[in-house]
Amino acid sequence: MRYDFMILDVFTDRPFGGNQLAVLTDARGISADGMQAIAREFNFPETTFVLPPDDPANVRRVRIFTPGGELPFAGHPTVGTACALAIAGKVPVGDAVLEEGVGPVAVTTWHEHGAYFARLRVERGPETSDVVPTAEDVAAVLSLDPSEVLDLFCAGLGPRFTFVRVASRETVDRSQLDVAEWRRLLADTWGAQVHVFAGELKDGAEIYARMFAPAFGISEDPATGAAAAAIVGTAAARGSDGEIRLKILQGVAMGRPSLLNASAKVEGGAVFSIEVGGSCVLVAEGTIEVPGSSLDQPTG
Repeated sequence: MRYDFMILDVFTDRPFGGNQLAVLTDARGISADGMQAIAREFNFPETTFVLPPDDPANVRRVRIFTPGGELPFAGHPTVGTACALAIAGKVPVGDAVLEEGVGPVAVTTWHEHGAYFARLRVERGPETSDVVPTAEDVAAVLSLDPSEVLDLFCAGLGPRFTFVRVASRETVDRSQLDVAEWRRLLADTWGAQVHVFAGELKDGAEIYARMFAPAFGISEDPATGAAAAAIVGTAAARGSDGEIRLKILQGVAMGRPSLLNASAKVEGGAVFSIEVGGSCVLVAEGTIEVPGSSLDQPTG
């Protein structure tokens, strides 16, 4: 059976930058195993499968798969899928709610100067862990010296990350994931995904980052919206009441520069709203032939 798909580059305003995303805009009838096989076939960081919503008040249900497994939430697939549905005319531009594994996710799309944009919003702060790897361990994983690690924390919204702050962009670019050390030291920890960055966690700052997620079958991710949400939420929680905004530049070292705009609001010392957004570019459309073995089998 044939299914329509769209390929978008997310968190960029030009083709062949940003983070690649395949979107099957009507995935009814595909089994979970079939979705996983299709995600491996595209071999992008994520592929999304759009389904009718469980709650008619929401516009669509979205399942998100990496080559290695399903995610309850991820930023670039949420932003990219919202743009894809708007570009295809399946959902009007404006405010909507997508159902994901973590629950309802509010999105806003808009069209400006020929480009499509989307922004997601979650109304809670990130999860955190008090158990954080040592500087020696993350340095070994990133092929750095422990003295180059300035700050460490673990946080996540859906996917969980170990965040590693270093002094400079040069150090970020010099980081290289040692997979053997990752398996030995981080693979079984709370935040198995590694996000290394330079920049201060303060309002108006620009963060320069790379993200490695071998557990998801992603050697390096050009843009990670869930990490952007977690890092801006952490920055907000460390500050005073009000709003904090960050610009996150990612994917430069791998030739796919991405720009993510992230913000978080704090009241009474608690994070109550996080937003992540950016622009998307449609680069391809087509159909994929899905064999019967990848479809839901009728029962009875």
